[in-house]
Amino acid sequence: MAIITLTTDLGDRDIYQAALKGSILKLLPNVTLIDITHSVSTFNVPQAAFILKNSYHYFPEETVHLIGVDTVYHEDVRYLAIRYQNHYFVGADNGIFSLIFDRIPDEIVEINILQDLKFLHFPIADIFVKAACHLAEKGKLTDIGIPIIRLEKKMTLRPVIDKSVIKGSVIYIDSFQNVITNITKDLFDEVQNGRQFVLYFKRNESINKLSWHYNEVPEGEKLCLFGISDHLEIAINKGNASGLLGLNVGDIVRIEFL
Repeated sequence: MAIITLTTDLGDRDIYQAALKGSILKLLPNVTLIDITHSVSTFNVPQAAFILKNSYHYFPEETVHLIGVDTVYHEDVRYLAIRYQNHYFVGADNGIFSLIFDRIPDEIVEINILQDLKFLHFPIADIFVKAACHLAEKGKLTDIGIPIIRLEKKMTLRPVIDKSVIKGSVIYIDSFQNVITNITKDLFDEVQNGRQFVLYFKRNESINKLSWHYNEVPEGEKLCLFGISDHLEIAINKGNASGLLGLNVGDIVRIEFL
């Protein structure tokens, strides 16, 4: 069964999401369309990358992931189709792929499908749709583009580490207002090496224990845990951690090991 997922900043109020889905169904009526999200903040490439990086691998192999974030036509931006770990990705080469992938993709092509001029301002309903449907029907990448080897790079803040401290930052706030940092479980375990720790963040707040689940503390109490993304989260049981703790994307957190 052909599956195409959609990750966009198109929202739910306008015609754009309907135009995208209708264009796909015209070409491939029996495809299974899955909305990962259409609520990415406008042009927010790092946010879209975090969502897709932590969700695509739950889908069956050969799923096609169409990315519609910051895709407005620009003469210096290429449109790419990529095979990575037996999944396919279609999107603009605006740095998002360097944030999603942990290694060099298996195959990359610059899409050379002729664009319909009436879609010049909205290529995801034309070029991206044609490429995604071609791949969903098990077409070859080289039929829709020219092989390339380089991806546009986009840098993100990485944790700063020494023997007893990890200094990280907030990279995502989810819809429950849980605060997700760029500190992964693998990194935490490597630096911790069996030691106790204290997690410090804004307003002189601190946490010194890892939880396994959100209900491990009383309602309204703060906690930290490694969530489904394997990144360290700061949360409040049935509460708004971001708002109540004053934490936003870009804020610094610090773990000291004792």
